Amino acid sequence: MLTNNNATMQSTSAMTAPPPWALFSWPTVFCQANLPGQPRFIHLSTRIVYSGDETVPVTGQTLWAQHLDDGEAGLAWDWVEVAHGVVAMADPMGVATNLRLVGSAGQVLAAHEAAMTICRWVRQIPWQDEVWRALRAA
Repeated sequence: MLTNNNATMQSTSAMTAPPPWALFSWPTVFCQANLPGQPRFIHLSTRIVYSGDETVPVTGQTLWAQHLDDGEAGLAWDWVEVAHGVVAMADPMGVATNLRLVGSAGQVLAAHEAAMTICRWVRQIPWQDEVWRALRAA
């Protein structure tokens, strides 16, 4: 089962945690797209990338996971600090995942169909709080 241990799992360096896109190597997990209730993804890591140039915004990636009956499901995406105190997804359609969502008739949803559900789940995750926690600790 996944745990949320920020002291050991959270990274403030681009070099210390495994990259979020490594979740593509996780086994594929199938999940109903229209599950009742709110998903319970937990924060595994946040990576911060400083360019060293103060005119270039701070960027990074954040990785979240949830234990499902069929295995561990992960979501990861890039973020950017758009203004002091404001972070946003760099590309809302660019969420990396090992999930394959299944529709009500049992069919695997195409990527553009699954994106709507995945984006809704990301909006429910308090990811900006975790990114700011990592930024303050850096």
